[in-house]
Amino acid sequence: MKPRTVLPALAVCAVGVVLAPLTGCGSGSGATSRKPSPSEDAASASASGVPGVPTESRRPSAGKGSKDPDDINGDGFRDLVVPISVGDDPNDPHRDQRVGVVYGSANGLDPSTRTVHGRRDLGLPESPESQMGADSVGAESVVTADLDGDGFPDLVTSVPGETVDDGRISATRTAPYVTWGGPDGPGTKAGGATRATEVRLPRSATALGVESVVRGDFDGDGHHDLAALAADHSSLVLLYGPFTRAGVPARTNTGLPWTEGDLVADNIDPSGEPRATSLLLHGLTDGEQSGNTLYTARRGAPLAGSGKQLRRGNAHAFGDFDGDGQRDVAVGDDGGRNNEPGFETEAPDVAGSLAVYPGSGAAPVTRQLPEVPKKLSTYYGPGGFAAADPDGDGRDGVLVATYEGATLIDGDRRIPVLRQGPAKADGRKTAAKWRHARPAGAADFDGDGKDELILNWSSGALFGLYGLHPTHWWITEGTSSRDQASFATTGA
Repeated sequence: MKPRTVLPALAVCAVGVVLAPLTGCGSGSGATSRKPSPSEDAASASASGVPGVPTESRRPSAGKGSKDPDDINGDGFRDLVVPISVGDDPNDPHRDQRVGVVYGSANGLDPSTRTVHGRRDLGLPESPESQMGADSVGAESVVTADLDGDGFPDLVTSVPGETVDDGRISATRTAPYVTWGGPDGPGTKAGGATRATEVRLPRSATALGVESVVRGDFDGDGHHDLAALAADHSSLVLLYGPFTRAGVPARTNTGLPWTEGDLVADNIDPSGEPRATSLLLHGLTDGEQSGNTLYTARRGAPLAGSGKQLRRGNAHAFGDFDGDGQRDVAVGDDGGRNNEPGFETEAPDVAGSLAVYPGSGAAPVTRQLPEVPKKLSTYYGPGGFAAADPDGDGRDGVLVATYEGATLIDGDRRIPVLRQGPAKADGRKTAAKWRHARPAGAADFDGDGKDELILNWSSGALFGLYGLHPTHWWITEGTSSRDQASFATTGA
């Protein structure tokens, strides 16, 4: 299976952002090296591999087109989209943000081939609701999909606008905008940048817009689609491709009910083989493990019905976890807890476990998650799940976040995957319990049929608690201690 993340290339000189390779051994590499002691100072950390200024970035070569929604330049290799924060303090909520793309190759992800995009680069309108810089765009608001079917993925960005009132609800109107892709990257054409196109929404969702936009192929016809939740609480909104360059979908569907929460979609097959992608609606959570509704997709048929109610759990991943060629979904405990009186624990059938629901319709299979180390429990939990096939055998494992890094659960096998940030960063010591890198996904960046695992880390307290604003990245060689690539994103 080949998922999940993608980024635009880094125009280092243009925006003052550097992407620094993690080289050598010691605290920076996090792979086979010793663990530095907490007393190491900045000089010793720098000597042992903390990122330095890289060589000048190369722009990616223009490809001929691809069916993979994560192959930004269409050269046949998956690319990685990453967040870039401009500023020295990763905890600053008003820092400028950019969207970066690091490009894949026959040798894997290449940190020296990259681009960075701000709001103006993507042709997006200015947001009156934004508290960040005028050129900011958050990577968490961007999804990639080839909406017009030209072989080059487009960037779909949710942009908040003015506060509006539809008579029942007063809220910020948020609409998806498409920055069209091409051989030279998103948002470019002969003569300069182009304006992004607002997606045409169905009339029922036009006034307040939509939230929680995800991509997929929900009818399995090979065209990329979008799904979202109507901000006016009227319905779940399905926008079927192909889209015109005026942002008009081929058709829409507002027949599925709205539920407060977030959408999670199965991944589009990167080979381009048409595959219907199911959709999960994860209910609103206040720390406690909340419910999930699965809308099962089938080729040639639209998503419909009331959905299947699954167990509670805030961590999710789609994949083929039993190797039968059908898509399954894993749902489980992400460790989060509500700390209000009476809600500090979860039911025994939820706490510390995951369940795999087979695509065949068979009974779910429950597996226990790695135990929480003593004195390391928090109400926020270690994080979520990702599907990964690092040995290329066609059966995915579930990559789960732990309080010490990550563990790949592949059938009865459990394989720890550990990387660590430096003992001292940003002029401060890093507490041992916050040094572990978190799993962020998996993808095959070199086209060898085997997934590399993606882990990230930052010194900021927000990352330690919630996994927000990562600045250091490791692309592993499977589950080994070797890295295919490692780099840091830092802002000037």
